[in-house]
Amino acid sequence: MHYFIQKIKFRKRSDIIIKLLDPKNDYVFKRIFGHTGNEDITKSFLSSIIPDKIEKIELDCNPIMDKDLLDDKLGILDIKARLNDNVVCNVEMQICDKKNIEKRLLFYWSKMYSQGIKQGQDYDELKRTIAILISDYNLEKLKKIPEYVTKWNIREEKYGKIILTDVLEIYIIELNKLKNGAVKDNQKLNSWLYFIKNSKVVVNKNMREEDIEEIKKAQKILEDISADEHEKWLAEMRLKYIRDKHAIEDFGYDKGYKSGQSKKQEEIARNLKQENVDIQFIARVTGLTEEEIEKIK
Repeated sequence: MHYFIQKIKFRKRSDIIIKLLDPKNDYVFKRIFGHTGNEDITKSFLSSIIPDKIEKIELDCNPIMDKDLLDDKLGILDIKARLNDNVVCNVEMQICDKKNIEKRLLFYWSKMYSQGIKQGQDYDELKRTIAILISDYNLEKLKKIPEYVTKWNIREEKYGKIILTDVLEIYIIELNKLKNGAVKDNQKLNSWLYFIKNSKVVVNKNMREEDIEEIKKAQKILEDISADEHEKWLAEMRLKYIRDKHAIEDFGYDKGYKSGQSKKQEEIARNLKQENVDIQFIARVTGLTEEEIEKIK
């Protein structure tokens, strides 16, 4: 295989070294693939995953408010797209293992599927619905599967080749399997995922020029938002929120909060303060006031 590799972890502009943001940060990911004006980039990326020919794409571009980055509201930073007027697609980027991602995926799918029909309409109006998960960790249930991309449908138990319906499709992409599980006959997808994982442009000489150009456009957007102080602050704020929340879940702090025991709440707050977690975040997690948290030694 012949590749042209362009390393872009750092980009120099007029004697200024710019450290690129991580495309796996879900804010940055949505800023690249879910932003108005970036439809061609998203179209190229999705067409590397979904076998359908995508003639038309419409992005659901709800604005991201600063407060949304400090909220775990379902779907706030996922990407919603309508393809060819008759297919609904959702893309989610996850960097932390929530342990329940399979259930979350089905919930996302069912929510989108049910929204495809209005009261009084016939069931034939329901749209084919696709959910795509990109994870920066390995799913426990898929550890025996070496390939980085898997496709899921509803199939008959004894006759696995028979699919009950084509309205449900779920794709799971595990970035950590990319190196050893790259798809030999899909260099376009390999290149897109190398960009997402490593902030590098890696293209095969056999790729179409228009697809190479779309990856380069995504690179240019990443450079631009990495050079913007407000964009950097938003990405860093989102990353801090994810890390703080993940730390809480790792130690079972969220379960302690749900128990409603005041002593447990104080213990949680004390430990989080020692980890320099934001006071406002501790208040939301524990239910204590900021004044109460400040008094805890």
